[in-house]
Amino acid sequence: MKYSKWFLIVAAFFITALLTANIIAVKLIDVFGLIMPAGVIIFPVSYIFGDVLTEVYGYARARTVIWLGFLCNLLAVIAITVAQILPAAAFWQGQGAYETILGYAPRLLLASFTAYVVGEFANSYVLAKMKIATRGRWLWTRTIGSTLVGQGLDSLLFILIAFAGTIPTAGLLSAIITQWLVKSAYEALATPITYAVTSFLKREEGIDVFDYDTSFNPISTPHPRAIRRIG
Repeated sequence: MKYSKWFLIVAAFFITALLTANIIAVKLIDVFGLIMPAGVIIFPVSYIFGDVLTEVYGYARARTVIWLGFLCNLLAVIAITVAQILPAAAFWQGQGAYETILGYAPRLLLASFTAYVVGEFANSYVLAKMKIATRGRWLWTRTIGSTLVGQGLDSLLFILIAFAGTIPTAGLLSAIITQWLVKSAYEALATPITYAVTSFLKREEGIDVFDYDTSFNPISTPHPRAIRRIG
């Protein structure tokens, strides 16, 4: 299967946003009294590019990139963990800081990977189905609608898996709702950018995919009839 340069560029931005968000998420930030992981700065960008992938190239292509992002993130975690375990040079004084910033707790990793897979696939599925239902009209309804579902599941699963039993139920609910609303608002504000990027790519690529014949099984292979070319 041949991939265009534009598809590879979008996929690269998607994966870069994902990896960056996971690295900086260790820092907690206070924005107008809302306490959130710093990853919220860029993690919603991965959903924006996920929307672009599904809207332009279809669910099957987006599925490939979602799994690629998962594998790239896993590779980064393995490399960081191995570097942490290897003996530090006798003169190097940064081991403690390294472990504090880049160390991963198994429970947080499980929460992160689970939330990512479920949230991204839900986002792509909802957008693809809404595109068929709306016959390709009203892009804003499906980018925002799919984000509400995807980010909602992502926030719910991450917070519950990572922190259930360690903080009160009220705190869990507050954290879930806060992250969900902030991330969803982020993408809603980026809607004009999403419109511009998808319009540009559809014009440059000459395609506009409607997933009528696509298998929505997350581990299925792409269906050859999924691509619809313009003109």
